[in-house]
Amino acid sequence: MQVVAKSTLKKFWEVHDQAETPLKIWYATVNGADWVGPSDVKAMFGSNVDFVSDNRLIFDISGNKYRLIVHVSYRFKRVLIKFIGTHAAYDAIDPETV
Repeated sequence: MQVVAKSTLKKFWEVHDQAETPLKIWYATVNGADWVGPSDVKAMFGSNVDFVSDNRLIFDISGNKYRLIVHVSYRFKRVLIKFIGTHAAYDAIDPETV
């Protein structure tokens, strides 16, 4: 999978330095993946991923301290980062429209 906008992750971990290692691990894992559908994601991340409409996925990062929302295009093998934030910031948004 091609992760679009790694710079978004980098900007986040420059402010939240505890997020750097977990986000780098997430990036390396996803960038090396070959997902065909949601079941592949679930097999890889288990209970650390939730699914919402329009192929949006919500990842729990660093023991659910941070939330990462992405849009996945399984056909084109791309993962677009839509949101990264603290759990409190996540509570203030709508994951289906962000």
